[in-house]
Amino acid sequence: MSVTAGSSSVPWWKEPTKDQWLAWWAAWAGWTLDSFDFTIFLLIMLPISQEFNVPLTAVTAVFAITLWLRLLGATASGWLADRVGRKIPLMISILWYSACNFIAAFSPSFAFLFFFRALLGIGMGAEWPAGASLAMESWPARSRGLMSSVLQGSWALGFLASSAAYGLLYDVIGWRGLLAIGVLPALVVVWVRKYVKEPPVWLENRKKQREQERQMRLPLFAIFKPAVLGNTLTACWWMASGFLVYYSIFSLFATHLQKDLALSPALVAVPLMISNGATFVASFLWGWLADVIGRRWAMIIPALIGLVIAPTYLLTSDYTIIAIGFSLQGFFAGAIYGQNPGYLSERFPTEVRATAAGFCYHQGAIVGGLVAPVLSYIATAYGVGFGVSMMVGTMVGLVSFCLALLMGPETKGKVLVADLAIP
Repeated sequence: MSVTAGSSSVPWWKEPTKDQWLAWWAAWAGWTLDSFDFTIFLLIMLPISQEFNVPLTAVTAVFAITLWLRLLGATASGWLADRVGRKIPLMISILWYSACNFIAAFSPSFAFLFFFRALLGIGMGAEWPAGASLAMESWPARSRGLMSSVLQGSWALGFLASSAAYGLLYDVIGWRGLLAIGVLPALVVVWVRKYVKEPPVWLENRKKQREQERQMRLPLFAIFKPAVLGNTLTACWWMASGFLVYYSIFSLFATHLQKDLALSPALVAVPLMISNGATFVASFLWGWLADVIGRRWAMIIPALIGLVIAPTYLLTSDYTIIAIGFSLQGFFAGAIYGQNPGYLSERFPTEVRATAAGFCYHQGAIVGGLVAPVLSYIATAYGVGFGVSMMVGTMVGLVSFCLALLMGPETKGKVLVADLAIP
């Protein structure tokens, strides 16, 4: 059964052991570098379409398929993580997405690029359930909300790094060079293999499964059993809404500045860097609040503020207003995802945690994959520009996001235990 964590006189940062810190850092590295390899593509879609002489909508389809294949990678990785441990699928995923990004850099044709960027989605999806479960199962309940937020918010660090690389290096190495440097995350695997240990709660749970002859061989089917079905469905709704919001805000912003406003790489990179920096800084605030007022309201409050901010920078052509508004949005609607690792981990029992987190999170990627092609079509076919279509997607997604959270449980302070909970 679950219990609530008590208070402690020990400072929160001294409570975790060395092994717990190492597990968190492993998940952090995998997620941040995953972000770099994925988001660099958002900045080079226009030059890719120009080099291969294909419509921009065709390039956004690469982005869509990459996101859709995340569900395949996440489901497989979640199953493997629940069966053999969190480390192995985490290492496989990092090697996978690093290799795919590197190979894509040498694409002789658009079809070749399409294939390997699509395959990258499998590795990208596989990283999250293994990394999130590893970090959150290892971390003490008292500060799990904060460290969940910092972990998830570090996606913004990866995006910031890719934006900086684009602004500083694109004119020198081009889009191929930017993809090629995406092989560097593979080096992290050596460190993970040597220093990171499996979470004790998972080891104890697997021991109980064997002793009681209740091994969970098909965890994906188990999350649709009546006991957890409502939880699974609301988690899927919440995640789908979150993906709609994120990719409405970020996936076409660079294209909007490049195509609608004809800005240089440096001017495109600046607001992206500031906004993603703001997202990472905000993760500390919203993560701290999650441990004080609860997981749900630490996400709902910034989402509501983001509703107000969206029109301010999307309905203007003034660069200063765009840069300020987009940077503010990074602090609010851009930072609503901090509780994804912790809240999803807390909602499901140990024997299906990685599978449930991976599936619920990445079925949202199906919606996310549709955002760029649909918004691009609306912007070009109806002549409204990218700003209007991005605003509609952002605002609809934020309303749905808040409603889904209100329908879900509050899990603040929940201690993750090894008990077998699904019959």
